[in-house]
Amino acid sequence: MELMLGSAPLWWGLTAALMGAVVGWFLPHVVLRYSPVTDQPASAPSRPLLAVATAALFFLVAAFFGLSWQLPAYLFFAAVAVVLTVIDLRHHLLPNAVVLPALGIGLVLLVLAATGENAWGALLRAVLGALVLFVLYLVLALISPAGLGMGDVKLAAVLGLFLGFQGWGALFVGAVLASVVGMVVGLAVLASRRGGLRSDVPFGPSMLAGAFAAVMWGELLAREYLLPGLY
Repeated sequence: MELMLGSAPLWWGLTAALMGAVVGWFLPHVVLRYSPVTDQPASAPSRPLLAVATAALFFLVAAFFGLSWQLPAYLFFAAVAVVLTVIDLRHHLLPNAVVLPALGIGLVLLVLAATGENAWGALLRAVLGALVLFVLYLVLALISPAGLGMGDVKLAAVLGLFLGFQGWGALFVGAVLASVVGMVVGLAVLASRRGGLRSDVPFGPSMLAGAFAAVMWGELLAREYLLPGLY
């Protein structure tokens, strides 16, 4: 799938951004609903911050995919990414009540995209991608349970689904970027704590950031820089 960023008209991106701002305005309710219950009720995330973040992600998705059958699936992915990032940063948790429905709804939306674009090979690759990334993270979690939780493993299946639909290169780049972003964040936290050896940085946001970037630019990076011999 070729890079399309910038091919969509500006009005389309701005319309998607406006829709994202509206969606983001209501996401604090979703975050609170699926956050764990604690003795002291957690405060709601900033509405303006989530509205701006979601609007920016919706703009990027609309600019990349344009008026395509894939657009609803990846707008949904962007909204889910915001919710899971906030919950994981606040509670170090990726709730099943968000991750598992995201896998099912994402699959349905990608089936619709495959139907509209006659892209059944991409759909099969998406399912295989979900399985591959799930197994990879499961093995890593079994080897190092302190580094990865089962929430990360389940999230890997969701990311593999959306990345796999774009291509094997996107799947590879998404996995690599997750590790790179996680390493950079971890080093930054350690530096801010003056070299402390323990860190409680959740890995879910790094996985989501890497996957979001790889959805749009993963195939290009793999083809031009990382895996040129395989294309």
